[in-house]
Parts: sequence; structure tokens; C-alpha cells
Amino acid sequence: MTASRLNTPPEPETAVPGLDPVAALRWQRHAHGDSPWLHEEVASRMAERLQWFREPPASWLHWEPVRGGVQAHQRLRSLLPQAQAWVAAERLDDALKATREEGGAAWNPLRWGRSRGPQAADAQTRVRMLWANMQLHMEPRPQALIRRWHAHIETDGFLMFSCLGPDSLRELRTVYAQAGWPAPSHDFTDMHDWGDMLVHNGFAEPVMDMERITLSYSGAQPLLEELRGLGRNLSERRFTACRSRAWREHLCQAIEAGLPRSPDGRLLLTFEVIYGHAYKPVPRVALAPDTAVSMEDMRAMLRQQRRRDSAA
Repeated sequence: MTASRLNTPPEPETAVPGLDPVAALRWQRHAHGDSPWLHEEVASRMAERLQWFREPPASWLHWEPVRGGVQAHQRLRSLLPQAQAWVAAERLDDALKATREEGGAAWNPLRWGRSRGPQAADAQTRVRMLWANMQLHMEPRPQALIRRWHAHIETDGFLMFSCLGPDSLRELRTVYAQAGWPAPSHDFTDMHDWGDMLVHNGFAEPVMDMERITLSYSGAQPLLEELRGLGRNLSERRFTACRSRAWREHLCQAIEAGLPRSPDGRLLLTFEVIYGHAYKPVPRVALAPDTAVSMEDMRAMLRQQRRRDSAA
């Protein structure tokens, strides 16, 4: 496996409206422990979609594997045993340690060499598949990130991603609104808008779908603990200072009273999960007296022409 530290360059693009980019950057650089259960579950469902592709990718890049799912990373390695695996992360050392399972049963450097174990990606790394689980909804400048993903994918390669959609936390949003508080999170983007952004930034044939996952909790405290592991409230309209212990008790009472319950009395909370994949198409070269084409693009255009000739 190979890895890359995400030294994010400054971008002129404005941030998502209502999302605090400074808070988002703090979250990206935050030391994360175990991958959230929900992220592992979503990654497991996303991995089932690999069977839709005729050929398994010969190489793949996992974007932020600790937040996206370390167990999912190991599952992908088992599903793609011959593929070269790469890692890109803001906290690169943490990502390498987690995905290599250092100190565990899989700790065998010789085996890594034979099985093309995880390595660090750099700006020149190109892969057949880029895997980004539950990342986009926490990104303040998503179109810039999509362009970075596009640059890492080989021509005819593809992107697979997931993120939260606008129906997420709808029951909790109602509780906050009824109490007159700012929303518990920033607004999440609709899947159709993600599809438009993919096309706008160089991808083709985006396929989007979504599902709603309803989780149940024994009470307000475990619900809030899980939400804290999933992310932070990046809304610019959030409370501007820390809340008191009394306010937290008030919050727990409001959640206990306001959230719907299952037949056995457990609190219910909805998460809308968006899944998407899209291809990086062969570039169209504009006709001009002098045209510059990269070697990679030239090879891709020749491969496409051979396919057309063989199909004719």
C-alpha cells in the first residue's frame, strides 16, 4: 500500500454556503480513533457495488481510510488481492499504521511486498479506482476536492464515494428548531447536485442513488456520543461558545421527549446515505494548429480507438 499526506493547497473557490471552513479544517486534522461504526457499515454496502464493474481495478487509492473505515480497507484488500493499494490522508502516519495493522496478525513486511501492500500516494499517483467513503459532506470546498480526485484517477478509471444527504438527522433538527436553537449540523447536499458537480469537474456517466438508514438508541447520551464520533457541527450558525452542563441536560431531555421511538421504546434517528460512482472519460482534444496531449491521454485515446475498431 502507498500513502500520501494531504497538504491541501489554498483554493480560490468559496466554501459551501453556511459551512465554516475553519471548523472543517480542524476536523480534518483532528486525531481520529476507531473508524465510526456507521462509516464501516456504509463502506460495506458500497463494496457490494464493485460487482457492477466488469473488471476489478488493478490499483486503488483510499482517501482518508481512518475516517472512512479501516475494516473496509481490509475488506477491499481481500476483494482486490492483486491490486496495488494506496492511501492518502491528512494524518498520514495514523493512516499507515491503521491500514497496515501494525503489531497484529497481518504484520509481515515480506507479505506486503508480495501482495502489493499499502503505500503512500503522491501528487503523481494515478489509480484505476479512487475510494472515498463518507468524506464529501464534511468538505468545505467539495468541487476542489473532486478535481483532486479526478487528477489521481487514470483515464477510463472511476471514482466511488458516499456521503450524508439532506434528510440526515431530520428528527434531531426538528428538536433543535422547536427549542429555538441553531441547527445541530450544517446542511447536507442533495445527490443530484453531487452528480452535477462531478460532470462539471471532468467526470462522466455519474450514477447516484441513496438510502435512508434508521438507527435506534437506548437514550440521549449514547446518541450524542455516536454523533460526536461521526463528525462535528460545521454550521456557521452554530452556538458561538461552549454550552453548560445544565444546557446539555436540557438537550438530553429535549431529545428524550422529542425524538420518535421504536415499538420497544428506543430513540430513532435517520441518516440519508448517498452513493455515487463516475468515470474519468477519454479527454476530447480540441483541434488547433498546435495541440499538446499528455502521454497518458494519448494512450487512452489509442485504447479507445482499438476498442471501436474491434467492435466494428
